[in-house]
Amino acid sequence: MDLVLALDAGTTGVRTVAFGPDGVEVDSAYQELTQYFPEPGWVEHDPHEIAELAVATLREVATRIAALQHRVVALGITNQRETTVAFDRATGQTRHRAIVWQDRRTASFCEQLAADGALPRVREITGLVLDSYFSGTKMRWLLDHHATDGFANPALGTIDSYLLWTLSGGVNGGVFTTEPSNASRTLLMDLRTLAWSDEMCELLAVPREFLATIAPSAHHFGDVDAALIPELAGVPIAAMLGDQQAALFGQACFSPGMVKATYGTGSFILANAGATVPALREGLVTTVAWDAGRHAAPAYAYEGSAFVAGAAIQWLRDELGIIKSAPEIGPLAESVPDSGGVLFVPAFTGLGSPFWRSDARGVLMGLSSSTTKAHIARAVVESLAFQVRAMTDAFASAGVTLSELRADGGAAAMNLLLDLQATNSRLTVRRSTSLEATARGAALMAGLEAGLWSDLDELSSLWSSSATFEANDPTIADLGYASWLDATERA
Repeated sequence: MDLVLALDAGTTGVRTVAFGPDGVEVDSAYQELTQYFPEPGWVEHDPHEIAELAVATLREVATRIAALQHRVVALGITNQRETTVAFDRATGQTRHRAIVWQDRRTASFCEQLAADGALPRVREITGLVLDSYFSGTKMRWLLDHHATDGFANPALGTIDSYLLWTLSGGVNGGVFTTEPSNASRTLLMDLRTLAWSDEMCELLAVPREFLATIAPSAHHFGDVDAALIPELAGVPIAAMLGDQQAALFGQACFSPGMVKATYGTGSFILANAGATVPALREGLVTTVAWDAGRHAAPAYAYEGSAFVAGAAIQWLRDELGIIKSAPEIGPLAESVPDSGGVLFVPAFTGLGSPFWRSDARGVLMGLSSSTTKAHIARAVVESLAFQVRAMTDAFASAGVTLSELRADGGAAAMNLLLDLQATNSRLTVRRSTSLEATARGAALMAGLEAGLWSDLDELSSLWSSSATFEANDPTIADLGYASWLDATERA
């Protein structure tokens, strides 16, 4: 068969997934990524490790594909979006680890910019808010801390541009390019022109010449370097998308008003907002969904972001030892009818939409002598549904009509979570047949550019759901949500 590969460089690991002409996964490989927490609120990754895991998983899948005589026609890249790396294009050297999207070290800088009156222009030009979540202030911090000093050809980029540069040759002619779904997360791109904003670069004192070129998301960016991955020599890198926009594309949300929820490391709600820059909405950010190049007009999206979702399940496993593996949380949480009054706010790295409070921290409250592991597990699952409800309520308050929620991501495998979500958000929730919607979106766009599929209508016909969840009587859920909102005030 003709196959498309997706390289998904996520927050907790790197995955390569192969998809067939029917959009179904054929093969995959995954390796976990080391997390560094040098100070409270700081999160870092080693960019060289990200590149090594990318090459390793690509080679693993490519080797098995070749043994079965399949042909790879294109590669798509998707990535954790706001994570920022500084490197020297002349040598590949880095002086500092990548600063991860969850990192809060620039919160005080963002507060100062807001106090100086910068927020209205930032909102108008970029669609974003002044929060340390986004890449621009991370770039400023790296510059202030000498991360590019002495570099012959300094580069500041998001992970997509770093991986493209690496895979297309690195110091031997690697391509340093990004695309609008990632560039729109930097605080530096103008939503209307899909180009770097001189005003925003000046505001954050980020040299424009250090930034990657912006090309459409569906585009022949370059070819996989034969010396780096012989098994994929000459395969075109035909698409790049930020992970949440890739999931929106993978969920076939091609029309305005279609919305998806991804329960990954964090929870992210994106609603397709059409082909023109939409009005700003309180509590939400406006972002580029994708620029499909010659295949369709650019699409925009409204987004709500919660910084911790699956990361809270990982915390239960690794730090508290309440579960031994992530899949255990569903059965454990379902073993009790409710949380026994336990409330959990997973604000480990602040609160995102619609609260936007960098100073918030996690809360576990309502404990008693009768509290069990199961009650805590259920409180964690409920918190994931409550966080998404806060965002879907913000969509409704802003006048953005949502019809149904298409769910993906690892935690979406839990029936309890999606049942709670349907009731809390008063929406039909449909679980995607492929929970790896992020990788699927990158693959579909790459295959579209390479000619494996003809248009968005054909891609839409490939989408299917494996389960549907309808809202139940919301009375009890509303009481629980009101208590959870009170807990967020304490956070």
